[in-house]
Amino acid sequence: MRVLSGIQPSGQLHLGNYFGSIKPNLEYVGKADESFFFIADLHALTSVRDPKELRQMRFETVLDYLACGFDPKKATIYAQSMIPEHTELMWILSCIAPMGLLERAVSYKEKVEKGIDATVGLFNYPVLMAADILLYDANIVPVGRDQKQHVEIARDLAQKFNHFYGGGTLVVPEPEVRPEVAVVPGTDGQKMSKSYGNIIPLFGSEQEIKKAIMGIVTDSLTANAPKNPDKCTVYQIHKLFLSEKESNKLADLYREGMAYGEAKKKLFETSMDVFEPMRKKRAELEKKKDYILKVLQEGAAKACSVAESTMERVRKAVGLR
Repeated sequence: MRVLSGIQPSGQLHLGNYFGSIKPNLEYVGKADESFFFIADLHALTSVRDPKELRQMRFETVLDYLACGFDPKKATIYAQSMIPEHTELMWILSCIAPMGLLERAVSYKEKVEKGIDATVGLFNYPVLMAADILLYDANIVPVGRDQKQHVEIARDLAQKFNHFYGGGTLVVPEPEVRPEVAVVPGTDGQKMSKSYGNIIPLFGSEQEIKKAIMGIVTDSLTANAPKNPDKCTVYQIHKLFLSEKESNKLADLYREGMAYGEAKKKLFETSMDVFEPMRKKRAELEKKKDYILKVLQEGAAKACSVAESTMERVRKAVGLR
């Protein structure tokens, strides 16, 4: 079994990235035969226009993964742009991708509504994501609920390609959405997203994290009034850190009338405690730029060998060999 996941270097990583992608994927390492993680810097071009900023964010994202526990000896991490086969396969898939399939992509509509430029690149995002997945014969793709449709599009394109050019050329992947982290809420109650400006950063300063948590939107119930934890964004975020027993105990405090200010303080303290060892590790790794680049280069070399093998099958199937 091969597991694959990617993340955009388009801003600070946040709790949604950690609980929705990083943590589940790290848990797969050791369970899967192979695990691949890629930094989706080509996807980031849909929103990042400053080349220096993109390079820095790509570096920061690898740094964050390593700080969170990624072990390059047990899994493969690389930058998408280091493997030219991503864009080659994207073009081939684009030639069989129905317009109607892409027009139904919810993510494109949501991002345009949020003010992101309606470019051809943003529209074709699902095709590039399909190439990202299919290039590595991935069996399992852990994603949040918002990305599930994109994996389903990858499945559709793999099946269509196999129908046109011969079954078995491309592996049809399966999305995996964990119910407890299907959608991690942001500070405004919507899905936590860099695009929406509602994040709680993983490795921001203590002041940044505290400001974000204290700014979580709540209802207008008075301080001592009983509260419904299931309708509270503060609780929905906090329980991601806790065991079932601990989250049930916390829920009881809400029902007993814990003030939202106190609830936010508890969330802040939990977040700082959980991520403190990772913050220390990150500070140490930040001084080792050569090591970070070496990890990327070695990961790209391994990924490239797999990608090239897949592309040889694809080129032969479509008549380019």
